[in-house]
This record gives sequence, C-alpha cells and structure tokens, in this order.
Amino acid sequence: MKPVLQVALDFLNLTRALKVAQAAAAGGADWLEAGTPLIKSEGLESVRQLRQKFPHHKIVADMKIMDTGRIEAESAFKAGANVVCVLGAADDATIRECAEAAVNYGGEVMVDMIGRISPLKRAREVEKMGVNYLGIHTSIDEQMRGGDPFKVLRHLSRSVDLPLAVAGGINSETAAKALEAGASIIMVGGAIIKAKDPEKATRVIKEAIVKRSVVRTDLFKRARGEEIIKIFGMVSTANLSDAMHREGEARGLIRVTPGVKLVGRALTVRTYPGDWAKPVEAIDRAKEGEVIVIDAGGTEPAVWGELATHSAVRKKLAGVVIDGAIRDVSEIINLKFPAYAKLITPSAGEPKGFGEIGVPIRVGGRRVLSGDWLVGDDDGLVVVPQSKAVEIANRAMDVLERENRIREEIGEGGTLSSVTELLKWEKK
Repeated sequence: MKPVLQVALDFLNLTRALKVAQAAAAGGADWLEAGTPLIKSEGLESVRQLRQKFPHHKIVADMKIMDTGRIEAESAFKAGANVVCVLGAADDATIRECAEAAVNYGGEVMVDMIGRISPLKRAREVEKMGVNYLGIHTSIDEQMRGGDPFKVLRHLSRSVDLPLAVAGGINSETAAKALEAGASIIMVGGAIIKAKDPEKATRVIKEAIVKRSVVRTDLFKRARGEEIIKIFGMVSTANLSDAMHREGEARGLIRVTPGVKLVGRALTVRTYPGDWAKPVEAIDRAKEGEVIVIDAGGTEPAVWGELATHSAVRKKLAGVVIDGAIRDVSEIINLKFPAYAKLITPSAGEPKGFGEIGVPIRVGGRRVLSGDWLVGDDDGLVVVPQSKAVEIANRAMDVLERENRIREEIGEGGTLSSVTELLKWEKK
C-alpha cells in the first residue's frame, strides 16, 4: 500500500489533541489516531470530535482491546472510527469478534503486537482471522530503555502479507528507515505532538517519508549508550528530577562555579575530614570527562583547592563534587571548572593518605558509585545511577519536549492552568 503517516494524539486533554490534530492535518497527516491516553481520559467523545472535524481523514481508535471485542469495537466504529486497534495478546475469540464487527460497520482492524514474546508465531495466527493491519509497537517504556522499534518489523515484513504499521519513537531521521524495514504505516507521536510547530513537524516527516530521506533533528530521539551524555547536556536538573519522580537530588551542596554546567560520570573518593591525599591521587586515576566525587564527612578543613583544580583541568575532567569543604573559590571560578561543595573555607587539611578510591560513598544524602552520572546546574545537583542512566536520560528528554509544547501553547495566549486544564485534573 502507499505509505501512510498516522499521527498518534497521545494527550490527556481533548482540547490540546484537537489543536494539534488541526495542525497535523494541515501538515499532510493521512490518518489521525485517538491515542489510548486520550480515549481513557476523554472517552469516545474524542473519536466523535475527530470524525466531525476531519471528515476526510481516516480516524484510528487505539482502544487496545483485550476483552469484549464486539462491544468495544462496535462502540468505536459507531463513534466514527475507521480503524480499531485490538491487542495481539487478546484471545483469538476477542480478535475475531473485532474483525466481525468491522465487517458489519465497514471498518478495519489493526492488531497491536506490543509486548508479544513470539511475535512471528502470533502474527501468522492473527493473519488468518480477517484483520487488516499488524501494528509493530515498541512501548514508550521500552523506548526509554533504548529498545529498537525496527527489530521485530524487519523480521515480520519478510514473513506476513498484511500491511505493517510501526510505532516507537519515530522521527524525521527514522521515518524513512521504517519504510526500508518493511512498514507501510508510519505512526508518529511525540515528534509531532510535542513539537513547537506541529504543522511544520508533520510536513517535514511527511516529506521524509515521500522522498525516503533523512532529516536531522536534535529532539525526539532516544539514546542507547554513551550518547546519553548529549542528552544530559541538553536537559536540566529539574527535567531529571521529574523523570526520576522527584528523586536523585544531592542536597545541601553549594554551587561554587556559576554559569558552568556539570555533566560526567563519577569516580568516587572516600577520605577523612581534611585529608586531601586521596582526592588528589584520584585526579591521576580519573579518565577524561569524569567527575571526582568526594565523601569527606561533610565537614572542614578543605580537601580541594586551586592546585587540584589546575591538575583536573589539565586532565580534562568534568568537575568535582565534595561532601566536605573547598577553598580558593575565586581561582576555581576563573578556571570555569564545575565544582560543588558543602562548605567553603580558607583552611586546608593535611595529606595523610587515609581513605579509598572507587568505593561506594554518600554525597548530599545520595549513595554514589563510580560510573554513576552527575548533572549539575543552577537548580542543583542530581545523581543518576548508571544502571538506569539510559532510561532516565530518555525520560528527562521526554519531559523537556513536553514542556516545549506547553510553553508554545502558553505563548499562543493560554496560561499553565488553562492549557493543562488544571482544575479538571486536581485530585478529588
């Protein structure tokens, strides 16, 4: 089939969804999807409104049906949906009920293969049940962990005859790759609905699909490895705190160097108050881009100063964080070396050599291991465990992208309260 751009309106608020739908339609979207969050929060009225306002577009109701196939599919078709989605994990009887309802109402059924352990086996089974499309869907939660949306798609495209739809963080860089991997329907959510200009974003992605070209973008991408350092450089500690459910902040530390962001992986040091031997030795052991993170018991005298900073700059280290004291602040500021400390004092300690390098420590109330990521800015300092760094980086970028869209809507004449329909969502 001719390639299709389907825009997933994954909003909680119908007003916001319709606004972006209008922009997406103007930008060339072929199909408009009432996303699962939208249907759950606003009901099938979202489908009715889309049908009314966009009579010439195919409307998809992402119901994610798991039971009572006929009742749920019929209700969506009656509301105006052309395509209804049922989960591949549903019973055969449920999928068949959806397919029969589609025949009765002149609609179509897409089977969403999200979460299937054996997608090829299930795809071959549902292909025989009278459905119209297969949806290869990498969940948002899996995307945040670096999941590949095209891995299963490539496999299925060689094995089944149904048109394939693909979803999973697709943007202007990857839309053409989705076609190459075997998709006919390119489902795009965040790269359009979180864009500052959804109409332009739609147009760019549609052009990438038509021309099978790659259009570079800094946003709407999900990192998979060391490239997360770029994301940590873009997002704020506030974004990270939101992504971590208000966790991760190292509290009680002073930002010594204003206007300089700290981003890097930790090399930990435990030392006794005032003993600066191990912190200085750690400079020699640290790799370029690492942050020396020192547990000095939260007290003075200083275990770091100007000369240590000069050494760290020479080694191209990313910064220092001290649960203890620092001195020579003016010189450190002049060197623009990112530094955080609990105390500032003129008094230095003695190099006695007690302590350890590379062991678990506590800084600002947070447990820190070597290899954990630290991000610091004007709002404070956040520790990101290395075991969850990819996921947290991607979730923080998602927070940033969503805020960008809300900021644009406020600029168009709204307020935070009106845009988010705050009163509607207050806990009852």
